[in-house]
Amino acid sequence: MADQLNKVFIEVEVDAQVANDPAIAAKLEEVCPVDIFKNAGGQVEIVDANVDECVLCKLCLEAAPAGAVHVRKLYDGTEL
Repeated sequence: MADQLNKVFIEVEVDAQVANDPAIAAKLEEVCPVDIFKNAGGQVEIVDANVDECVLCKLCLEAAPAGAVHVRKLYDGTEL
């Protein structure tokens, strides 16, 4: 049941061209205050169970190349 409640309010995606960059993976893991990103052997992994904990701080957007990380508010359709 808990798995069904992940990503109800927020959706996070990382573009494929940067998801395999070890430096980006490490930086995203470091900056996210709610552990949405995991550095999985140099690849960005999104921790689905933590996505709805997003506080919309935009640190991931600032840490990655422009347009590489997408944070969408599913409840109103806007993207940061």
